[in-house]
Amino acid sequence: MTMQKQIDQFLSSAAFGVVGASSNRHKFGNKVLRCYIQNGKTAVPVNPNEAEIEGLACVKSVEELPPEVKSISMITPPAVTEQLVPLAIAHGVENIWMQPGAESPAAVALCREKGINVIADGSCLLVVMGYHDH
Repeated sequence: MTMQKQIDQFLSSAAFGVVGASSNRHKFGNKVLRCYIQNGKTAVPVNPNEAEIEGLACVKSVEELPPEVKSISMITPPAVTEQLVPLAIAHGVENIWMQPGAESPAAVALCREKGINVIADGSCLLVVMGYHDH
């Protein structure tokens, strides 16, 4: 599958999980969430320590994501990415985009082994979707 096809498949989800969402507007975990909102997408922030971010209710873990979330963006340290990817796969997530800096070779290998559409080549959702900081 070409990278464009992978991206198109990722973006075809009815809703998107943002794992590592942050209430700090300077962090990528916040910018990725706002990028989905700016593009009219339904996004669900995943953060165990926040009740809501950017006016959206947070879920505490990937296991709490609603079933329509088939794609997740990961803005997490690689060690956390490794812990969460198996949970996401078990929860029915089909597309995982590891933002630059979140990639873990073990997590990428697991995704490929399980037939998950994984984007972890340094592509940035903010670039692909055309994020604008207001």
